Amino acid sequence: MSDQQPNSNSNNSFLAFVVGGLLVAVAVLGWLFYSSAEDSNDVNISIEGAGEGASEAADAIEGAVNNE
Repeated sequence: MSDQQPNSNSNNSFLAFVVGGLLVAVAVLGWLFYSSAEDSNDVNISIEGAGEGASEAADAIEGAVNNE
């Protein structure tokens, strides 16, 4: 029989590395989400150039509903 024992020090180092990486990832994502939440009052969305196309699509839908 062999007298080899698993190297628990190596396993603990790898586990500490993984847990540290997860903590850093959570901290970075939290900072990104919370820092962008402060400027969320300045959102302005405009859709331009769809006036004629939207009217034609509405007419086509009405025609399909009325079986024309």
